[in-house]
Amino acid sequence: YFAEYNQLTRYYPRTVNTGLQGAGTTTPTVVLLGAPGTGTDLDLKTKREGTSVGLEKWFTRFLQVEASFKNEDKDGARLWGRGFTCPSGAAPAPACTAMGAGVNAWALLMLPEPINSNTKQFEAKLNFSGEKLALTGGYYGSFYRNAYGALTPTVPDTLNDPLGTPTTLNAGLRGILGLPMALPPDNQAHQFYLFGNYAFTPATRGTFKVAYTHATQKDDFAGNGFTGPSGVSNYGGVVDTTLAQLGLTARPIPKLSVNANLRYEDREDKSPLQAYNLEGANPFTNGTYSLKRTNAKLEGSYRLPANLRGTLGVDYEAMNRGQYESPECINVDPSTCLGDSVAGISGVRAKTWETGYRAELRRTMTETFSGAISYAQSTRNGSNWLKPNALPATGTTEQTDGQIYSRTAIFPSIFMDRDRRKLRLSTDWSATERLSLQFFVEDAKDEYSAPTSKGFRDSSNLLYSVDAALTLSEAWKMTGYWSLGDQTLHVDHSTWYMADIRNLNTSLGIGVIGKASPRIEVGGDLSYISDGTIYDQGLDSAASATNIAFLAQSGGLPDVTFRQLRLKLFGKYALEKNSAIRVDLVYQRSQLNEWTWGSNGVPFVYSDNTTVTIDPDQRVAFIGATYIYKWQ
Repeated sequence: YFAEYNQLTRYYPRTVNTGLQGAGTTTPTVVLLGAPGTGTDLDLKTKREGTSVGLEKWFTRFLQVEASFKNEDKDGARLWGRGFTCPSGAAPAPACTAMGAGVNAWALLMLPEPINSNTKQFEAKLNFSGEKLALTGGYYGSFYRNAYGALTPTVPDTLNDPLGTPTTLNAGLRGILGLPMALPPDNQAHQFYLFGNYAFTPATRGTFKVAYTHATQKDDFAGNGFTGPSGVSNYGGVVDTTLAQLGLTARPIPKLSVNANLRYEDREDKSPLQAYNLEGANPFTNGTYSLKRTNAKLEGSYRLPANLRGTLGVDYEAMNRGQYESPECINVDPSTCLGDSVAGISGVRAKTWETGYRAELRRTMTETFSGAISYAQSTRNGSNWLKPNALPATGTTEQTDGQIYSRTAIFPSIFMDRDRRKLRLSTDWSATERLSLQFFVEDAKDEYSAPTSKGFRDSSNLLYSVDAALTLSEAWKMTGYWSLGDQTLHVDHSTWYMADIRNLNTSLGIGVIGKASPRIEVGGDLSYISDGTIYDQGLDSAASATNIAFLAQSGGLPDVTFRQLRLKLFGKYALEKNSAIRVDLVYQRSQLNEWTWGSNGVPFVYSDNTTVTIDPDQRVAFIGATYIYKWQ
């Protein structure tokens, strides 16, 4: 039997200064401050409180049952908000008009998400363990309940314009900002599974897994303050997922080992379609997302002469997003079938498939030195591109690369063709009986392509690391590590901006552990991390003179740096053979310089003069005591 109680409070690390009244409730009131920083500091936090109970019982030496139940309550508030700009295709004039010629009306508000939810999880399984066959079958259920269904803010007549000047909102924008905002709805999921393995021979073993999950979301619209389409009381969301997996490991001859694996997942979104969405005068339905994924792997390893071992592997992945190719729709009239609208991008693909190859050569040079070199390459392609139809039409139209090509087209990277290459070198050296060293180098590169000259072009990653372990005596040991990562991404935005983003990460640490006496064990480690991201921005030849001048004046996005130093110490004293006391001490100092919530000392400012700032220098001190008792 076991029982467990947990309580965790997470404090939001940034300082929020605001005039918002009723923050953390479902009906906050926005108040325009006279100036940034003249409001009240808001302490955002979330508290989790959970209990767990369970048991396990052996009925025979072959049969065991396990059951567990976990209940968790979560309360508090976290950073959230909304924004809108006028004019907008989603709410055209006269409901949503600009402030003046060429000047948009917009507002951005900080509205903390109120949290009062409960999650219950239950699992029961039966285990069988025989001489050749091992089986586990069971049920897992998850039940989520949210006491809050919507957040409805009260918005004043006046908010700041983009230049920080108080301006009277037009009625359309004010009404949109005051609409209810849906919070996470109640939902539940039920999974039944069976997995196991069977030893055909001492050298051949098969594994399998099957699982079926039925997830639903049927929270009532009216009970949460919303009005759905006529005759529709809730979303009626249903997603059924079927999973099947087979594996085989075998050693057909002493020098050869083989590993094969096949995995299939079918996630079917059966949620009914309704005309929930409206852009201008054009309605469209919610979108369902079904996915079929197939993964296969075949790997063989053979022991060669001269203490060599070679490994060859083939990997395959296929993904089918069938609803893009044959989208569902509902009949509005005999001539119109209304479906989902895929907006904001130039194209999607219904199917993608990727084939990869791996090769590794490992050799034991001496009793104290061994090394390995490996190379992996994979290529991802896909079916023809599907161009989203412009409203009022919905769905997509299949096109060739030549038909859909545009210099500034936008294609999500998950659909783009990709060539991936990775070279890895590792060594393991026992320099002395007491000192061992491991060295690791990896060079990886991804290249993307699509019918456009924009988008995600390529990425590269270099990684170097060294690990060391030193035995000082029978009672004392030391460890140390160092690593350097260098990652670069090349991205061209559709609006003529180009960025070469480079991230440099260095980490190192040293630790020691040992016994000061037969009853006392002590240890500690010191670690350091330095992480920096550099934004090298440029413009292509089609950029306007205004954009060129703006980038020259601003210099683009500033670098982001993060550094952390951490010291951990512990001591453990054995009271008896079956009991002990442990004390942990931790000191951590972090420095963060980033521009998301401010730059050069200027905080992020919302339209009501709410500000969000962060102290770049953070310090944490921790002390913990643990009592350990073992029933023997």
